This record gives sequence, C-alpha cells and structure tokens, in this order.
Amino acid sequence: MRMRNWAGNVVFGATRIHRPRSVDEARQVVATADQVKVLGSGHSFNRIADTAGDLVLLDELPRRLEVSAGQGTITVTGGIRYAELARELQARGLALANLASLPHISVAGSCATGTHGSGDGLQGLASAVSAVRLITSDGELLDLTRADDPDRFAGAVVGLGALGVVVDLTLTVEPAFEVAQWVYDDVPLDRIADGFDEVFGAAYSVSAFTNWSDDTASVWVKRRTDREDRAHPGGRWLDGRLADGPRHPVPGMSPRHCTEQLGVPGPWHERLPHFRPDFTPSAGEELQSELLLPREAAPEAVAAMRALGPRIAPLLLTSEIRTVAADDLWLSPAYGRDCVAVHCTWRPATEEVRQAVALIEAELLPLGGRPHWGKLFELRPEAVGALYERGEDFRRLAAALDPRSAFRNPFVEAAFPQP
Repeated sequence: MRMRNWAGNVVFGATRIHRPRSVDEARQVVATADQVKVLGSGHSFNRIADTAGDLVLLDELPRRLEVSAGQGTITVTGGIRYAELARELQARGLALANLASLPHISVAGSCATGTHGSGDGLQGLASAVSAVRLITSDGELLDLTRADDPDRFAGAVVGLGALGVVVDLTLTVEPAFEVAQWVYDDVPLDRIADGFDEVFGAAYSVSAFTNWSDDTASVWVKRRTDREDRAHPGGRWLDGRLADGPRHPVPGMSPRHCTEQLGVPGPWHERLPHFRPDFTPSAGEELQSELLLPREAAPEAVAAMRALGPRIAPLLLTSEIRTVAADDLWLSPAYGRDCVAVHCTWRPATEEVRQAVALIEAELLPLGGRPHWGKLFELRPEAVGALYERGEDFRRLAAALDPRSAFRNPFVEAAFPQP
C-alpha cells in the first residue's frame, strides 16, 4: 500500500515502510538500509521526506516525556505531536512559548523544516530545542546540545531529515499561561502595510488573513493575560470592526473547529493555534506555500501580493501574514533576520497552483524571500540552498554525520549537493 502525505498530493515511493517499536529496532533499520528517510505527520507538500528506499515512522516508539524542572526543559520522543505534548505540559503547569497554526504536527518534523507560529518576539518552533538525539547512518546514537556543541547543534535542528533519525528532543518550557483572542474584520490592507509595526506589535501573537483581492484582511489578535492588558479596544481598530462572532480563516467556513475567540481567556495551547486539536482542517483539500522575507520588506511584499490579487485569488482559500523573530539555526528561513511570512492556502489544483506560486516567487524572492522547507515552491532546490549563508557548512556537516549518504534523497541532494 502506497503512503500519501497529509494533502494527498505526494505519493511516497518507499520500497519498505517501518514502524519500529524501540530505539534499538530503529537503529537496526537505519544501519541496514541503503537509503532511509523519516516521515512525521506528513504535513509537508513536497518530496522532502520521500525516498525510494526505507521510510521510517516514529509513532510507535516508546513514549518519552521527562521534565527537568530545575533546567526548565522537557525531553520528548521526536514523533510526538504538539497537541499531545501541549496537553501533557498543561497538566504539569508548563507551556511552550509558541505553537504553529495547527497542533496536529509532529515535533521532530516541524523543527526539521523550520515551522513557526506568529509573533514579533517569537522565534520558530525549532528555537525551543536545546538538545537533540539522533540515529546516524551507522546506527549509532549521537547527542548534540546547544550548550556543549553549539556550532553543530545550530546546523542540526533544522536538518531537513538529512543528518539522521531524530528520536528525542529537549525543549525549553515555561510556566503555563493564558491567552485571550479577538478577530477584527475588514481591516484595510493599506493600514496593515503603512502601520505594520503597530498591527503586529499589538499582541503576543498576531495574524492577518486576506485573499489579496478585497483590499481588506481579518486580523487575529492573541494576547497573553499575564503580560498584557486582557482588554482589547472594542468597536473599531485600524479602521476594522471587532468581530461579532467567531471566525474561520477561510471566509464562509464554519468556525466550530477554530480555537475560542471573542476575548475569552484560556490555556495557551487552546488559543495560540488557530484550530482545535480534535479536528484536522481541510486534509486532502488544500495545498500550501510560504515565503519568509526580511521584516523591512513587508510593505513591498504586501504591495506585490495586492498587485497579483486578481490573478491568484480564484485559487486561494486564504492567505496569512505572520511575523517571526530571528534565530541562529543555519537552515531556518528566519536565520539572522526578523521576518514577515506570506503564507498561501490553495485549492487542490496542482498545476494551476504551481503557476500561481511561480508568479509569487517572481515578486517576493527578489525582496529576500526564502521558501518554507515543507511547502510548495517552484524555485529549484539548488537555488533554495544558495539562499542560506551557512549552506556550505550544512553540506559539510551532512557529509560528516552521514558519510554513506543514507539520508540523502533527490530533494536534499539538489539543495546541498555533495562533491
């Protein structure tokens, strides 16, 4: 039986599929496989996790969840999903600083591809990692920590699955907190472009949703009740209107599966994502692309997307504008710079969407855009690799940790070719 990704647009070409039930069993699979890749939740839209060899899923490994209270960390199995992890953390009075829009994605896969949420002061999810344990291509275990091996560590966390099988990660945690969420309808895109810092600095986490053809957006405002005044301006804000009921990011869709809004405070993990963990939105019914640009390019990026609006809007379900703080992880799209992210959720029309993505890249790549590693992009992988100043260092790190190229596939080889 062939496996497909979350959206159904990729059929994996693996000869064999493994679900090891122990780390030792996983080590044996890796040591004896000519080619091997790991698949997390399958929430990627390209062939970054594909292989013609052995495909490994980690969802049956023994569950690990160990809190080190004195160090403010938790060590978890790489295959755990954020929804499960968040529930366990909340039960212990703990939290992660940030979550993505969907809580259904695996921790290891999300970190490996540079996945993120939104917030001026919030880095991508991989920045919470302080240690990683992986199985290298000889079947041995390797521990890398930020404290003891900072250089290799910075190259390994957003590792594209090219360095080994990540079996455990240690994440920084903090005391649990509450968030209250509001939505403002019909905010003019002019106000967002001209007052970008005001809009995205208004709360702990802010997102703006638009179709780029109506000249307006809905702005989702998520405030921490322990750091910010929970009250939010009523009535009008930024020339938009406070929503009179719950909203869905895709206009016209029922909001019943979205996290609670209308300013009702609740636990961090029930407000920072847009969607509730007991529902997976649009599985198999959408495609996604995303470019992350230097934050200072936000006004130009908004203008470019508005100009493209009439051509791309018929294919769009919605488009989200987010902000991501700079980090030091070599292959993070936010490496070394604060970013504005332009995300598109598309109707499942592959060829038409590819053409639309190419149009967007033609406008946003010259502004410094870097594609999200797990989304659709038309830029050649070798050109994507060239966008990273530490790309050559990553190539050398991959050669050192995987000398027999067991974890390479056409995607990785094209982006970071070995000599």
